[in-house]
Amino acid sequence: MSTPSRKTYAKASDIPADILLALSKGEIPAATLSESLAIDQRILVAAVFPELDEQGAQQIEVLVQLGILKRMKDVGEWLLKTYGEVAWERCVNHPADVVRGWACFMVGAREMLSVSQRLEALRPLADDPHFGVREWAWMAVRPHLVAELEVSIQALLLWARSDSEYLRRFACEALRPRGVWCAHIAILKKEPERMLPILEALRDDGSVYVQDSVANYLNDAAKDQPQWVQALCAQWLAQSPDSLALQRLCRRALRSLS
Repeated sequence: MSTPSRKTYAKASDIPADILLALSKGEIPAATLSESLAIDQRILVAAVFPELDEQGAQQIEVLVQLGILKRMKDVGEWLLKTYGEVAWERCVNHPADVVRGWACFMVGAREMLSVSQRLEALRPLADDPHFGVREWAWMAVRPHLVAELEVSIQALLLWARSDSEYLRRFACEALRPRGVWCAHIAILKKEPERMLPILEALRDDGSVYVQDSVANYLNDAAKDQPQWVQALCAQWLAQSPDSLALQRLCRRALRSLS
């Protein structure tokens, strides 16, 4: 599942035809966001599900015209609805990152799961070695987490204490007030302090990957509650004045206010 040693492409227009075809067939993982977005998911679905019939192909043709988040969500949900557990088993450990991304949205599509059950199902994808899969993971379940916010915060606090930096980052990233490619969370824009248990658990994290997520949460919050963010950063810096990591985190958290 690791990214192979090859030239990578930051622009879709620069991807050679043979690389794009290999990406679209699921033969190699995407190494950049541009590569992931350039994948022809019609080809990819047909490669992973060769039993796809003409009616199914027509449905996929419609779905791939949607925006990227809606496309990933709807393709994943359609595959689960159409192929059931076979779809999950085929996608969750597939070598192609976008295919594992569909599996993320299958977790989101499952009904009658508690927050803890949903997170447990998502765990291997949230802890995936590929950056793209980890992003799809939190996007796929964010609406469910928001719907049961207090329960979710308590459940994610366990992940904030995980040995995995990926799971620790997920604990913060999944509930950013504004986030990226997702609906804002009105209550956390108004009351960002609800996430303090997780923010406090991660503020001295040794991983830059995690630190940046905490800083981004606070940067989101600063757009609506600047005084709260300024006061929190001042408090943290007073408590740990010699922490270079915390100084960096707070600079990033306050970047929109400078």
